[in-house]
Amino acid sequence: MDPIVSAGCSAMSWRTEEGLHLWGRTFDFHCLPPDTRIICLPRSTIYRLCDSPAAPAQTAAYAAMGTGLLLSALPAPALYEGINDQGLMGGQLYYRTFAHYPTEARQGTLALQPPLLVYHLLATCASVEEAVRTLEEITPISLPLLGSVPPLHWTFSDRSGETVIVEPDQEGLHIYRRTVGVMTNSPGYPWHRLNLLNYAGARDLEHLPPDLEDCPASCFSASGSQSLPGGWTSPARFVRLAFLRRYALRGMGETDGVARMFRLFQSAAFPLGIARLEEEGHAWDYTVYTSVMCAETRRFYWTTHENQRIQVADLDVLASRTTPVQLELGRDADFAVRTC
Repeated sequence: MDPIVSAGCSAMSWRTEEGLHLWGRTFDFHCLPPDTRIICLPRSTIYRLCDSPAAPAQTAAYAAMGTGLLLSALPAPALYEGINDQGLMGGQLYYRTFAHYPTEARQGTLALQPPLLVYHLLATCASVEEAVRTLEEITPISLPLLGSVPPLHWTFSDRSGETVIVEPDQEGLHIYRRTVGVMTNSPGYPWHRLNLLNYAGARDLEHLPPDLEDCPASCFSASGSQSLPGGWTSPARFVRLAFLRRYALRGMGETDGVARMFRLFQSAAFPLGIARLEEEGHAWDYTVYTSVMCAETRRFYWTTHENQRIQVADLDVLASRTTPVQLELGRDADFAVRTC
């Protein structure tokens, strides 16, 4: 693992009042890898799980769409996150210092390079339940892809509402079922879940004013949230998103729900300039883009740091193509001009 690799990223599942299931993430890094696009991949796409002549060819059962790389040098599309035509959604986030992969696959499993896991599950699984079974058949291994082995962990959700978290460490590949629906970065999910107990008193109501006898006092607004952590550390982002996921008002339908979810992610987003990577340098981690998807409609929404207008692509429309479709992220600022 490259010890200087730094990245943020936060992910969360949610649902609307009408029962539509959403999943989304922020992509927090100091750059976007060249050739990154919104990619739609048709059914029957042929790919391999690792860059090895011995790796058998795989055939995608489902169409999928997400952000990532489609390069001839790669054995498979490398999706950072995405959704398939069955409503399975999910992605990869950085898991710095904790991620560990063996050099060889476990007996009876197929070797897989970690950045290819998202596409493989979207290409072959219709649900979280199927994804969990498929994870038992593969081993993410320490084999460089494009020159590195990124430290990753993964999360997936579907129309059942369950969100699963997958984390590789020295003890093996851990699969956590029925989670709180939030994932950020290191440490591992069990630590984050236990850390939530430190904020058990946080709530959406204001606290009663303290009884100071002859010295009347009143609480500040939103005092029920005063114990929540600030900052952009992984634990702070996890706690804030878990709190928002619990208390924020859900939109009724898809449009309202997606818009509100983008608003929630702003609580975890990295402003450009707040997370400098070196004491003397000119590189910062920031929220390069944010994506939200809907399991029932198979629509993929995104914004970028430069362009906060929500863009959308419909997998059901693009999946009829027989060849991959690549869309630009549209990172130029886009303002709606009103004249009256």
